[in-house]
Amino acid sequence: MLKFGMIGAGMISQTGFDGVTKSNAAEVIAVADINPTRLAAYARRNGVKKTYPTADALIADKSIDAVYIAVPNAFHAPLAVAALQAGKHVILDKPFATSYAEARQVIDAARKSGKLFMLGMNQRFADGPQRVRALAQSGYFGEIYRLRAYWRRRAGAPRLGTWFGHKRLSGGGCFLDIGVHMLDLALWAAGDFDAESVTGAVYTKFGDRGLGEGSWGLSESEGLSFDVDDCALAFVRMKSGATVQVEISWVSHQGEEDNYNVELFGTEAGAKLYPGEIYRFDKELSAKVNVPKVGVPLLYPECDRFVNFVKAILGEEKPCVSYDEALAVQRIIDAVYQSSETRREVRL
Repeated sequence: MLKFGMIGAGMISQTGFDGVTKSNAAEVIAVADINPTRLAAYARRNGVKKTYPTADALIADKSIDAVYIAVPNAFHAPLAVAALQAGKHVILDKPFATSYAEARQVIDAARKSGKLFMLGMNQRFADGPQRVRALAQSGYFGEIYRLRAYWRRRAGAPRLGTWFGHKRLSGGGCFLDIGVHMLDLALWAAGDFDAESVTGAVYTKFGDRGLGEGSWGLSESEGLSFDVDDCALAFVRMKSGATVQVEISWVSHQGEEDNYNVELFGTEAGAKLYPGEIYRFDKELSAKVNVPKVGVPLLYPECDRFVNFVKAILGEEKPCVSYDEALAVQRIIDAVYQSSETRREVRL
């Protein structure tokens, strides 16, 4: 059994514990968190015997084979590098880092260490996206010339006063938080990560006024200022000629509570990744087919990023997220913020 350590005992870390356990080939033996109350509750709830007050202390534990990093974004890259240099495999959730330069440091450390690093983009493992991706790879959609990705919330900003809305700790707002999911999913579904140019605009219109707070997360308010984006838009031109539109908001005056999807448009058919539907012309000039009915097999039948990571360590599966893909997405994210600041298109 592979021995895992969890760095961070917040809400997202529980998905890590559940996924590692689900693999039946690994177990969580330690957890670290700077909050003693949260740390004790996590260990008690999950039966984890080893607890550490800092990430460095857990990383120094030689009995640990792999770590899951679930902490504020500013610490993603430094902790990933430290863990890789200590001989641990590392799985990290989005966003990869607060900048492309930081992300490169992690990949360089992974290559030097010989250990596996993977960005755990959980949306890729859902049933519908997996099947649409498989159809796209088979050429079913013909030329994929357009993608539209969106995640719009009416009121779903992180708890105000926490690190999520504070740029020094988060690196950015809604685009780094949920925009990265939709951008990554669109590019992965199409199998196209080679961007040519990016135009972006980000806005802060609600969170800084104390509006639109959601209820998710375990982080308590520290009275930190809200200085990140709560709305973001991007238009990406790919070298293939395809285009990607991205619309993201934590807070917005809209009818739906929460609306997210990736729409794929090809010359032979189109699709929505959630729940996984195909659209194409037939004799009646309309058709809608649920992707599961097409009989496309799942490459990752457990639909879990941690199971894939464990199997990749053991050589039983390829990691779903490659280094080049993770870096490409981070580079586009940086360009969105740069474009918004300069009010110019960014050529990559």
